[in-house]
Amino acid sequence: MLFYSSAKYPLEDSYMKYLSEHGGHSNAFTSCEHTNFHFDVNVDHLEEALDRFAQFFICPLMSADATSREINAVDSENTKNLTSDAWRLDQLGRHFSSQSHPYHKFGTGSLETLDSCPKQRGIDTREELLKFYDEHYSSNLMNLTVYGQESLDELQALIEHRFDAIKNTQKERPCFSGMPCDPENLQILIKAVPVEDKHTLVLSWIILPELLHYKEAPSQYISHLLGHEADGSLFALLKSLGWATGLCVYECDSSMEYAFFRVIIELTDLGQEHVEEVIGFTFQYIRILEGGGVQEWIFQELQAVREMDFHFSDKKAPMKYVVQLASKMRDYPVEDWLVGSSLPRAFNPDTILRVIKMLTPENVRILSASKQYAGKTTCVEPWYTTSFSMEKISMNTIEQWKSCPIDSRLHLPSANPFLATDLSLKSNNQKMDLPGLLHKSSMSTLWFKSDHLFKTPKACIEIDFHSPESNSTPEATVLTAAFVELVVDYLNEIAYFAEVAGLSYRITSTSHGFQVSMSGYNHKIASLLDKILEKVVNFQVAGDRFSIVKEKLLKQYENCRFWQPYEQVLHFSKLLLHHKKWDMNAFVEAIKIIDAMDLSAFVPRLMSKIYFECYIAGNVDKAEAEKWRLMVEEALVNGNTFKCKPLLGAQHSEKRIINLVAQSNLYYPVAGSNLDDTNSALQFYLQVGQDDEILNVLVELFILSTKQQVFHELRSVQQLGYIVVLANRNDFGVRGAQFIIQSAVKDPKDLEARVEAFLDALGDNLSKLTDEEFKRNVDALIGEKLEKHKNLREETGFFWTEIAYGTLKFSRQKDEVAILKNVRKEDLLEFYASFIKSGGPKRAKLSIRLYGGGHQDQFNSHIQDCQSKAETARGVQEILIKDIYEFKRSQALYRSLK
Repeated sequence: MLFYSSAKYPLEDSYMKYLSEHGGHSNAFTSCEHTNFHFDVNVDHLEEALDRFAQFFICPLMSADATSREINAVDSENTKNLTSDAWRLDQLGRHFSSQSHPYHKFGTGSLETLDSCPKQRGIDTREELLKFYDEHYSSNLMNLTVYGQESLDELQALIEHRFDAIKNTQKERPCFSGMPCDPENLQILIKAVPVEDKHTLVLSWIILPELLHYKEAPSQYISHLLGHEADGSLFALLKSLGWATGLCVYECDSSMEYAFFRVIIELTDLGQEHVEEVIGFTFQYIRILEGGGVQEWIFQELQAVREMDFHFSDKKAPMKYVVQLASKMRDYPVEDWLVGSSLPRAFNPDTILRVIKMLTPENVRILSASKQYAGKTTCVEPWYTTSFSMEKISMNTIEQWKSCPIDSRLHLPSANPFLATDLSLKSNNQKMDLPGLLHKSSMSTLWFKSDHLFKTPKACIEIDFHSPESNSTPEATVLTAAFVELVVDYLNEIAYFAEVAGLSYRITSTSHGFQVSMSGYNHKIASLLDKILEKVVNFQVAGDRFSIVKEKLLKQYENCRFWQPYEQVLHFSKLLLHHKKWDMNAFVEAIKIIDAMDLSAFVPRLMSKIYFECYIAGNVDKAEAEKWRLMVEEALVNGNTFKCKPLLGAQHSEKRIINLVAQSNLYYPVAGSNLDDTNSALQFYLQVGQDDEILNVLVELFILSTKQQVFHELRSVQQLGYIVVLANRNDFGVRGAQFIIQSAVKDPKDLEARVEAFLDALGDNLSKLTDEEFKRNVDALIGEKLEKHKNLREETGFFWTEIAYGTLKFSRQKDEVAILKNVRKEDLLEFYASFIKSGGPKRAKLSIRLYGGGHQDQFNSHIQDCQSKAETARGVQEILIKDIYEFKRSQALYRSLK
């Protein structure tokens, strides 16, 4: 509500418009005990942006009309969350808490809580909103962080002049005394039915918040060990039994009074049959932590990792940085504002042991979510209608968990072999502004860039493996995914050490094979690469692990039907536009019929002919980069399970996109896959062309000039839904603009008509842009393109996209800035008239209309209408796509840039 308008700036949406015109963004969020408002803007426009921002806390308007519309927006967001297991299970945990504590309340808001119920009780929501503002928005309860290019003295002057008018009513910081859970809310087992088909086990306890002991870091120490995945860990044991596929441990919902400590375990079907034993093993490991004493060497190792991460931390985006810093100012003394709890500094075994002793069977709250409970529950949670049952855990079970012998397979981890000790920077590297090609052969390509900008002892490695076998059929795609999942599975215990030591890695299946991505401290990154290659070239199918991976992939594919509607339209969009892409239903059928023998036979075929592309960047010299490329090639050529040969020229993968015909007006109507979700969604896509520098900047300039109007008109004024987005789209170099709207109040055909009406009216708005307004938009886009990469990973992402797409325009930002400096308002208007406006000679439109559970009558009616007669929109005939693959076979393709 504050962002709508203020007495000094009464024009609604003028703040967001100002930021958009100057390359900025804005957002806010509310957590348990604080709200955070934030923005960013191009450096030359900080002063006015600060003034506009300050006015929200000096004299906001919060009109009755705006309040009513924002209530609808909150309700729309809540409707979006109703089928999300994360939101549902979080609220279920709150349901079992003290009714007198704020933690018990509904976590967000809805039309019911903000409009209908207050009206029934004679409460004016806006009046309560104003009272809440007066009660809590006092300057002595606020913290402000400003990040700018000005000197500290200049920043201070900018701030004091604008923020000193915020009233100080000397309010005390709210204190919510007492624990969120009464005794009856502890020692309980909640059985719940999730939306998705998966088994999740959550153990939670109320503990001392780490905020009170952040230098001793008790929660970090316990999370590090209880969440470990190497040999001897809880997860390693559960995984070896075939009972779990994932485990995470963390402190959450922290306040100055309490925090929750959670262990979340993703179970297999077999693990779900052994829930009590899984819980028992968890308590056994906790007893190891308590009985074996707090280990100083483990604390020191954790301390060393955290110190490296702090001193060599990647530079963050300014907005993200100030958000974190403003929150830290609230919770830490001034000398620790920058550090917070990120640096454990004082080894205090008593403090750590005190928290460990709170993780008892008597104090535990257990949530078990599984489809197996469907039809067996007795209650329904009121806000999200989650079906559940609750029972007290018997004393016999409690005693069993406390006294059963500790399994010999559980023990503390060994020392971490991946801790970097050489953190020196290369001094003899040639300065490189752009990547250079170091090697090209029939087997591999190596791009390289040394780092002279970020000056950290880190490296990034991207390796893309191409195999013509990987995506030839749905079965091949699923088998490739199973191969990748098993490699990751085999790596888990040793690679977890690497991740703790600041080496992140990811192995993913792609449309043409698989990809390995690595980043972190360069000293030990080659050791991790060697371990990955060892598992790839010596790959063997372990039947028991294959069964677990098969079950995991089947659930993953089947659970796609519970995607949010906007996610579903994006999936259908890729199906329609990408030349070779299979539907999820094909994957579901394929995964059901494959077995371990199929995978054993497939992997040698997959790896028989390979071409791989590498990009290596960072604190690395050319000799090292070439050595690492050669390491990969020799491992593939001399592997034990298979011996790779180079791809033939005709076997190289192609990344081709459907070339929509000019003046095409295509639409694909489809029913949502989860009819319990009342939301519908529309994707409205306008294809522009393939990596044309002038068209690229024009589509980006159009979006920057328009997106705030889209948000204001379609979301704020017309109230179509919480998700209303206009965005640039890039499919392997093919550019376009797309609207994404998710709505429970309007069906997709109606949404599309409203987008068309908006675009029709947009021409007048664009033509009325003054030269100054147009220049502001151009300068804002130039500012975005001239913004330097924040860290090595961000830079790597930019250059790797150019390599992966085959565009190879490493100086793209600089070249596009040169074009932008010569773009005229007439160029934008001509672009709009040709590519965007209905009836434009170069307009190529594709819309995906996905009808949710709340619009099935409209779906049936629209399907009957389009089968009986051709539809027209604004005088242009709409072409119905009846079959995705038949449509794709009839269409021309853009050339592959690879």
